Amino acid sequence: MKLSKIMAFTLAALCAISVMFGSCRKKDGEAAQAGGEQKKITIKVGDTWSSTHPIAQALDQVFKPQIESKTNGAVTVEVYHSGVLGNEQALWDGVRNGSIEVVVIGSVMNTEYKPMLISDWPFLYRDLNHAKAVWTGSFATDFLKDFDAFFPQVHMLSVGPNSARTFTSNKKLTSVDDFKGQKFRMPSNPIHVGIAENLGASAQVIPLNELFNALQTGVVDGQDNGMVTVLSEHLNEVQKYLYETNHIVATMEIVVNAGLYDGLNANTKKIISDAAKEAASWAWDTYIKSVDADRDTIRQSGVTVTPCTAEDQARIIAAIKPLLDKLYAENNWAKPLTDKVKAVQ
Repeated sequence: MKLSKIMAFTLAALCAISVMFGSCRKKDGEAAQAGGEQKKITIKVGDTWSSTHPIAQALDQVFKPQIESKTNGAVTVEVYHSGVLGNEQALWDGVRNGSIEVVVIGSVMNTEYKPMLISDWPFLYRDLNHAKAVWTGSFATDFLKDFDAFFPQVHMLSVGPNSARTFTSNKKLTSVDDFKGQKFRMPSNPIHVGIAENLGASAQVIPLNELFNALQTGVVDGQDNGMVTVLSEHLNEVQKYLYETNHIVATMEIVVNAGLYDGLNANTKKIISDAAKEAASWAWDTYIKSVDADRDTIRQSGVTVTPCTAEDQARIIAAIKPLLDKLYAENNWAKPLTDKVKAVQ
């Protein structure tokens, strides 16, 4: 064989070997990206709750340790409670722009994404176990997908409990008639404000971190929050009455920045997603178990706690009908979405 032919044959063979090994390296790289070694990163997690709230406890006892353990320390989770990283609006802005990796927030985005009002819809659930079934089942899966499509900068990973909201006051509050003429601090949310006004009270929007002083100094007579929040914010120290209306079972959403999440390998994504779902489920169970103990603690602190009878609940629902009619009229998604919630078993 002539030398030129030998060289040509050898070159062709080397090229074939090079292509073969190059292909192998590409496949190895794709495998690593899909489920291989994750580079070390730190994830900051922010909420606005004290460390005693069930959703905050879930971050500390489920979300953080599960991620750190299952990623063999490749992902470090730093949790910041009590608004250290900002209020809800700041957390929502931060997770969208990537300055905060994960946040736990309520429905602060409902002015941008109206279906998020479902998080504060009054008298939507049969009981707390029904609420848990809604937000840990197939309804939540569909809702999260729609949310992510609307906000491509983030992914909603799971939905946990805020609380079943009750009313407290320094003035007598043991029946529906007692709302008239009272001043209540309400969240900056049209549903909450509408409920207070439909019941004959006036509503004033005050940040949660200013609420204790507002109650103590008489700026407002009362407020609405779950009993777990009444205790964690020490509101029982500056209130005399609690009316257990349970008018809203509010939720908290675990949201991750999409740029961070989408850049992780598939295995790490699954670990974080699973940890968020388990944290939410754990928080629901912990919250539901805490309600009776919280009620007893509030009573023992000297607050008069009055359950809302079925008759009074019916009167409240009748009183807030103008609000509900307005919500249904202004939001064409509301009737099918609330019907879907009510159908969850």
